[in-house]
Amino acid sequence: MSDTPNTPTEPAQRTRAKGEPRFPDGPTPDPAGSHFERRIRSFQPRRSRVTAGQADSLERLWPKWGLDIDGQRTLDLPELFGNDNPVVLEIGFGMGEATAQMAAEAPATNILAADVHTPGQGNLLRLADHHGLSNIRVANGDAIILLREMLAPDSLDGLRVYFPDPWPKKRHHKRRLIQPEFLTLAATRLKPGATLHCATDWEPYAGQMLEVLDADPDFENSQPDGGFAPRPEFRPLTRFEGQGLDKGHVVNDLLFRRVPHDDQR
Repeated sequence: MSDTPNTPTEPAQRTRAKGEPRFPDGPTPDPAGSHFERRIRSFQPRRSRVTAGQADSLERLWPKWGLDIDGQRTLDLPELFGNDNPVVLEIGFGMGEATAQMAAEAPATNILAADVHTPGQGNLLRLADHHGLSNIRVANGDAIILLREMLAPDSLDGLRVYFPDPWPKKRHHKRRLIQPEFLTLAATRLKPGATLHCATDWEPYAGQMLEVLDADPDFENSQPDGGFAPRPEFRPLTRFEGQGLDKGHVVNDLLFRRVPHDDQR
């Protein structure tokens, strides 16, 4: 598969007046603020330049398709998307090309895409607008707070975690997202039979993911013989992944199903 075609062109950069907020109606730098306990974060916000096109999309489209993860309300997903279609949460979407492609190829599936990278948020909104993808909503902030505070039990039809930060140094392994505590939380928000799909090009992290998922009673491997899964056709081969493959990296996919609750077995 190729990345989303026909990338929209950039508008001219607008000069801000002194003291004017960067995005007055856009994503908030720290939406949850001090409402919740301080904890080890699995993500590291990155500072990089927001292009004119990304800025324009944030200004125009954030009030329509964006939301801050403030932890102050439970989301009504049918109201958020304007329909009762299945909802998949994607945690970490980079610049959004793969997310946009998956949304285009599965218009009857809603994607709630969460990240903290402002240029990526703007780029995904820009792609959604350019390609008429009304099944994408962009969430800004900590995905743990989104899962724990803002999503109802059994509200998700899928969860995607593609190429999360591997935190390769041993002292940083505690920051990795796929841990037993995360899986316990995610299981409460996934419907029975929903798919948790992880992918990584960092082999030691892939091994850890497989180990903790195999040990979790709330999930079962979709592969009859266990182990890693072939890349499913619905997950696009991104430029980032292609560059890794060219360097000899091994990409591993893990596809696990949420098992029924005890009272549903």
